[in-house]
This record gives sequence, structure tokens and C-alpha cells, in this order.
Amino acid sequence: MNDDQQTVIVAGAGPVGLTAALILARAGVRVRVLEAGDGLAEESRASTYHPPSLEMLDDLGVLEPLMEQGIVSTSFQYRDRTTGPIADLDLGILAEDTRFPFRVQCEQSKLTPILLQALQGLDNVTVSFSQRVVGAETVGECAAVATESGEILTADWVLGADGANSQVRQSAGFSFEGMTYPERFLVASTTEDLTAILPGIAAVNYVFDPEEWLVLLRTPEHWRILFPTDPETADEVEIDPARVQARLAGVADLGREWDVLHTTLYRVHQRVADTFRKGRLILMGDAAHINNPLGGMGMNSGLHDAVREATALLGLLEGTGSLSELDAVCEARRQVALSYVKTITHDNWERLRQTDPQAQRAYHDELRALAADPVRMRAHLLNTSMINSLRGGRPVAMVGEDQG
Repeated sequence: MNDDQQTVIVAGAGPVGLTAALILARAGVRVRVLEAGDGLAEESRASTYHPPSLEMLDDLGVLEPLMEQGIVSTSFQYRDRTTGPIADLDLGILAEDTRFPFRVQCEQSKLTPILLQALQGLDNVTVSFSQRVVGAETVGECAAVATESGEILTADWVLGADGANSQVRQSAGFSFEGMTYPERFLVASTTEDLTAILPGIAAVNYVFDPEEWLVLLRTPEHWRILFPTDPETADEVEIDPARVQARLAGVADLGREWDVLHTTLYRVHQRVADTFRKGRLILMGDAAHINNPLGGMGMNSGLHDAVREATALLGLLEGTGSLSELDAVCEARRQVALSYVKTITHDNWERLRQTDPQAQRAYHDELRALAADPVRMRAHLLNTSMINSLRGGRPVAMVGEDQG
């Protein structure tokens, strides 16, 4: 290997790419991370960390500073928009299944600086900003990436963690089949104290309504309210401040305008790559699969990809593992994306927007019975917390979690 060649190039310095880089670099692998932006992304994106993710971050020694900035959420609530609370589910029932029987609410933009700091303490890692990867391919026993600046870099392996519009995936010819939801999702972030406005709510709340379902989610610095939008209206109509204020007034009439920090309107997809490895290229996170946010599974499953796939790759590089073992891990992660992430989050969307009154009442009754039965509640939470997705258990259809 010449001096210009890195053992592993990681495309993308989000939580997924940086986690994979940290696992490899701490084992002595030479790593170069290429990030398109001029710094770490600061947008308020995913913000829920499920128990398995907390365990993984703890094993990496980066959980404590994250928890210092986050909110521990021990339960979540299902609500009817008209009648109020339906059921509260207590994550404490998972105490014998995980050392973190709760979730932490904290934006991913708080995690990436922690990961970057850990990487900067290692001399076998280079993190390069303003280096957009525009192409990737396998060349013999190596991989090569092209950057927007015209550089061609080679490595033994390339990890595509460059997001939903991954150039690693697109340029290398991976397929990305799936569907796009008819409505866009609108997220309004506010500093209003929703616990005072809607007494009794939890840190995370799923609100059923056939006309306009909602998700109410607390983060350390603000609350997020997620709305579906009319597929027929233009983007500029949905993000018009007056329109946003009218929708917020429908959540609660404050007798004044809501304090809105910012709004985001985005299209939502369910897509999974046909394979997570092609030659010397490996996909993970949003580059490999994307889903609607009604499950808190996007970032979490990406972190799980990073840990499982990077660990398998490390075994191959160190001679303790094989290519077939790496492929088995990649395919297992792909099946999780198909059977858990895709299935459960889509079912969540279907049930939140249920328009049949009888079906809606039946599901509300099911949720109340679930909350009253510890055995059933634990089974439900093993799925929605993603613990079963790592154990190989079978998922069950249910209303899921929050954005993440």
C-alpha cells in the first residue's frame, strides 16, 4: 500500500460514518473520512436514541457526554386528538433486557461533535471537509472514489455513509427500490412549553386523528410538532408562516401566535438498496435504506449498521473474519431494513391516519389493553425499541416511535 492509499475511506461525516470510522480507527485501521459540507451538519434532524443504540455508544465511550446534553425519556404516550390520552407505555419494563431501559432525546447534531472529538485523538484518521464524493467504484482488489474537486483517492474499502442521495450508491449502480409517500411532512420547532399547554403529555406523543394526526416530540432545546400535509398544495403554501400558525393554533389556541424557531418541509420515502455490498463498496445508514420517521428507526438503524458492518469489516481486515461473514452481516442489516424499519414504520403511518371510526376505536382499545398487560407491553417494546431487530426476533405490526 502506498502512502497515498488509505485502508478505508468513509464517505460522510454524519453519526453513521463517524461511528464506523471510530470502530475501525481504534483498532488501528487507517481511515479517511470525506464530508461534503464545510463542517458538521447543524440541522435538527433525528433526535431519539433507542436502548440498543445507547448500549453501542456506551461501548464506544461516547454516551456520557451525549446524555449530559439530552433528555431521558422513560415512557411515551398515545393520544386521541379529541379525547386526550389513550395509553402510556413504560420503557422501564425492559430493565432485564437492556442496561438502558429508556430513550435519550438529543439531536444527532450533538452526537457528531462527540464522535469527531474522539477521532481527532487518533493519529491514523483524517477527517476532510468540503470533500464531496461524486463517484465510487471497485478497481481490482481496491476501491476508488472521485471527489468534486477532481481528486481520485484509492483504498482497500469504501464505506458509503453519505446519506439518502448517496453518490457512492448512485455512481456504483446499486438499485434503491421503494416508494414515496403522497404527503410531505412538515416539522415546526417551537420554544413553547407544551407540558404547560397540554398538561399530562409525555416527552414523546403520538396523536391519532383521521383528519390531521400529529407527533409531539421534546428535544433538549425545543419541541417539535410533525404534521402531514395535503399532497395537492404547493410547498410555499405549506411553509407560509400564516399557514403554519393556523395549524399550530389547531394544536392549541394560545390567544397569540406561537413562537416558531423554524419549519422544515420534506418528502418521505421508503427505500432499501438491493444489496449493501458491491465489490469493495459497503453501504450503511440512509445511503442503504430510508424510511418515514414514524418509528424513530432511521438514525438508530444506521448506527446499528455502522457497528455491525464495521465490526465485520474489521474482522476481515484483521484476518479473524471472512468475506462471507461480512456478506452475512450486510444481508442481515438489509433484512432488518426490510422487515423492521420498512414494515413497522409504514404500519405506524397507516394507523395514525386511520379514518374508519370502528377500526380506530378497536386499535385504541388494543393500546389500552397493551398498557395494562406487562407481558404484552414488554413484547411490544422489544420491537419498537429495536432490541428484537438485533436479536433476530420477528417484528409485529404496531404503532411506533418518533422521529429518528
